[in-house]
Amino acid sequence: MQDKRICITGGKGFLGTHLVKKFKDKGYKNIFVADLPDYDLRELEDVKRMYAEIKPDIVVHLAARVGGIGANREHPAEFFYDNLTMGVFLLDQAYRHNIEKFVALGTICCYPKFTPVPFKEEDLWNGYPEETNAPYGLAKKMLLVQSQAYRQQYGFNSIFLMPVNLYGPGDNFDPASSHVIPALIKKFVEAMGGKEAVLEKLNRQDKPERLKRPEKPDRPVIVWGTGKATREFLYVEDCAEGIVLATERYNKPDPVNIGSGFEISIQDLVNLIAKILNYNGTIEWDSTKPDGQPRRMLDTSRAEREFGFKAKTPFEQGLQKTIEWYLHSNAP
Repeated sequence: MQDKRICITGGKGFLGTHLVKKFKDKGYKNIFVADLPDYDLRELEDVKRMYAEIKPDIVVHLAARVGGIGANREHPAEFFYDNLTMGVFLLDQAYRHNIEKFVALGTICCYPKFTPVPFKEEDLWNGYPEETNAPYGLAKKMLLVQSQAYRQQYGFNSIFLMPVNLYGPGDNFDPASSHVIPALIKKFVEAMGGKEAVLEKLNRQDKPERLKRPEKPDRPVIVWGTGKATREFLYVEDCAEGIVLATERYNKPDPVNIGSGFEISIQDLVNLIAKILNYNGTIEWDSTKPDGQPRRMLDTSRAEREFGFKAKTPFEQGLQKTIEWYLHSNAP
């Protein structure tokens, strides 16, 4: 396996950079990235050129148009079209170029809105996805349909993995497109006066003289929704490990959850971020904004049984690493 030519679409992105590193750390020698601006994977001619130039044995398809609830509500047509066309073109051309294996990345958004918790792969078709991200979730879900159809008719080896919400160093902190954890971290840091002010405050917190003078309260933080919705989060390095293991060991048509098997309410998440940052302002909930799917947590037993994947990073530890990375990075 380590001599195979592996192409990672979206390899310059958040998960992609961690996956490239994970493959290289495991001794893989021929890792190639297909990403903008070199290849626009929504264009068939660019996809054909990618296969002709890279000549991969295995393709891991991460490239996607992604974002939080706000971005999904504002750009549903683009989220549907871009993700659908990338998947259709890449998998079909993989078959036509005799690729040995295609690893398709889906999303937890493929699941119905009211899926029993924990989400089991068998429940995937028992209802319509949550409305705010349904166009995105259904476009990614078509990759599963295509994957199984090509296996049935052509014997093509394609697998479908469904990771939960990811977080970690290198995440996207752009408020127009970020997911909940980076969006919240950015909100708190701005309410506290910016990165330098937060670092200075954290550096003082263990010093006795800090207790002698009251600190000025931080600005209020306004959070979307009620805080009652729950989410599962997976540390990005753990996800990369899961993808490598599936690439090496899994060759079946059934979809597989990739997650941590851990559930936390948005309210508890907000309080934990506030605690780590030593935030001392007030938190206000804007219940006019949507919560999104009521609950999310995966049954991860199939991944452990089929290819030995189990998440390793405790959530608070991963969150601490993410916050530290953001405070010391050049991320906007």
